[in-house]
Amino acid sequence: MSAPNSHPSFTQLGVAVELTDALAAQGITHTFAIQELTLPIALDGRDLIGQARTGMGKTLGFGVPLLDRVFDSADVEELDGTPRALVVVPTRELAQQVGDDLVRAAKLTPVRVTTIYGGHPFEDQVQALARGVDVVVGTPGRLLDLFKRGNLALDRVAILVLDEADEMLDLGFFPDIEKILQALTHEHQTMLFSATMPGPVLTLARTFMTQPVHIRAEDVGASQTHASTKQVIFQAHRMDKPAVTARILQARGRGKTIIFARTKRTAAELADDLAARGFSVAAVHGDLGQAARETSLNAFRTGRVEILVATDVAARGIDIDDVTHVINYQTPDDPMTYVHRIGRTGRAGHSGTAVTLVGYDEVTKWSLINEEIGLDLPVPPQWFSTSPELYEALDIPEDATEEIGPARKVIGGTRDRARNPRTAGSGSGRGTGGARGRSSRGRGRRRGD
Repeated sequence: MSAPNSHPSFTQLGVAVELTDALAAQGITHTFAIQELTLPIALDGRDLIGQARTGMGKTLGFGVPLLDRVFDSADVEELDGTPRALVVVPTRELAQQVGDDLVRAAKLTPVRVTTIYGGHPFEDQVQALARGVDVVVGTPGRLLDLFKRGNLALDRVAILVLDEADEMLDLGFFPDIEKILQALTHEHQTMLFSATMPGPVLTLARTFMTQPVHIRAEDVGASQTHASTKQVIFQAHRMDKPAVTARILQARGRGKTIIFARTKRTAAELADDLAARGFSVAAVHGDLGQAARETSLNAFRTGRVEILVATDVAARGIDIDDVTHVINYQTPDDPMTYVHRIGRTGRAGHSGTAVTLVGYDEVTKWSLINEEIGLDLPVPPQWFSTSPELYEALDIPEDATEEIGPARKVIGGTRDRARNPRTAGSGSGRGTGGARGRSSRGRGRRRGD
């Protein structure tokens, strides 16, 4: 979906026609704010720091100028099968997403893009590099391993991108990143993108970048969450959360939905529970192998399923613009995790809804998030799966029930068949079904932006 035409087009900013035609074929013609600001500087070969929240278009903000310069720039050596650009990302899912985006954008050029990450055989990736590649997208550990083995040549890299730098800091990748940066002793362009700028990220920038231009896609004091995302926060009893979630999933206008759980076990159990209630669900968490995770993510991306239950680490690479709802089934551990979770909706000009179920034992944790984000809701109201306020706030039909059909199998599930929701370990919601006393419904409380 194109950005509003108040922003210039990629053509107006001087991007090569081979790239603009490939983007136009995807319905992308005009830039978003971060792209409009970064492209002129990046195309000029200057170092830059791009700061924008998740879902603001950072991938094309660095991807388009990177491909343009690799394809047709006087100061980048002619392509010969050794990498001219390197994009480093924190997770295998994000590597796959960025790689796919670059492949689509480069479709009409001779630029070859390959994606490298853990969980896939070394041999396949070594062979891909040996055949020749111009742009490499990968995760720090696997990139460093291939470099040390002599399979990945970095001496001709003219453009380096560090994407989601704050996430790489959180995941402990900075030592690997510094080793990669130390290998790039020749002159090159560096672009660093991050939603936040903690001290270590700024130190990294000062150490390895040359007079970078710091670009922000919004004002310094802007809200950390998308204005297009409606936030609904309330307290929910642990045993009632599955029933609450089942009703939220029946809200009018709900499309693709990501449900975040804090632990692998809860993610697996919730996915089983929802499937038993008749929902078509995929799961992504750390107990799944890479092939199973990719199957689940592809099913979600393509619309085969519209509900994805995920843990935070597993979901960091999910970059999909048409997610309508995010549900925090468990309160995140810190404010930035909250920001990253709900940033999966309300992206790229779309509106979205983020629902947070605060357990009774999670109120203290929530109050710290509330204070940091400035949401002015330190003690959320207590709602149940039968509460009129829940139906009102999320536009749930009055006839919504705990189950919508026969049990289904979970994509990425841990069992061959779904369990009965009445025995699900995540809580059955027992005693919350049946008649709901709809005549007693009053006006619900809306929790806006």
